[in-house]
Amino acid sequence: MDLLRYVAFSTDPMGGNPAGVVLDATGIDEATMAAVAADVGYSETAFAVPRQDGALDIRYFSPQNEVPFCGHATIATAVAYAQRHGVGDLLLHTKAGQVPVTTSAGPDGGVVATLVSVEPRTDPIADADLAELLAALRWSAGDLDPALPPRAAYAGAWHPVIAAASRERLADLDYDMPALSGLMARRGWTTITLVQRESADVFHARNPFPPGGVVEDPATGAAAAAFGGYLRSLGLVELPAVLTVHQGVDMGRPSLITVGVPADPSAGIEVTGTAVPIG
Repeated sequence: MDLLRYVAFSTDPMGGNPAGVVLDATGIDEATMAAVAADVGYSETAFAVPRQDGALDIRYFSPQNEVPFCGHATIATAVAYAQRHGVGDLLLHTKAGQVPVTTSAGPDGGVVATLVSVEPRTDPIADADLAELLAALRWSAGDLDPALPPRAAYAGAWHPVIAAASRERLADLDYDMPALSGLMARRGWTTITLVQRESADVFHARNPFPPGGVVEDPATGAAAAAFGGYLRSLGLVELPAVLTVHQGVDMGRPSLITVGVPADPSAGIEVTGTAVPIG
């Protein structure tokens, strides 16, 4: 097995979110994928199987479980693929659905990748679940930004969106990992999207990921896509929009995610970023 290691959403191997990438996982069974992901220890490792039509079947494993879709490992896979086969269009068949990705040469000579998510959805969060979620985060209702109401957002995986009223509140992350993990497992939530709005199109984000055995994700492309859908569905951005999401800063692994939000309410959300090899 040729296991590659990349950092996504950064040009610095010390920033961004690390991902394992296997570009040809033909013949590798699920148990082996899970074991490799656990051994690698990154928030996700992607396993791709080439199809005869040139597309890729792809699966994503965290150290503890499989997730239906992962944005940063998709960006890492697309960049790694482009570096070996050339830039262009690539279609990924994920458990969440088909995800087209386009790669191009960046101004610094690196590769930039843009994925288009499956159709996003936004649902209410039950009052009891919200109360349990805030208690696990050790947040109060007064910590929330009323302009960005709590919702569960989906663009391949489910992520509750919880907005902080201040950057200081977002920076102070100290949650009850077992309590949050249990709630997320019961509700099928992949990460929690904690955000703070700096300006109309600039946001800061943090993403606890206890179901995967990860305290915090430094860059979460799937959550960024879901967040773009959330903003569109609630009319919280002027459309079409291009958003900048800063993540990983409070972890010392700064990441930069660009989110394109088309005006069409059924269109997928575009997530753009770079990736570079580790080591």
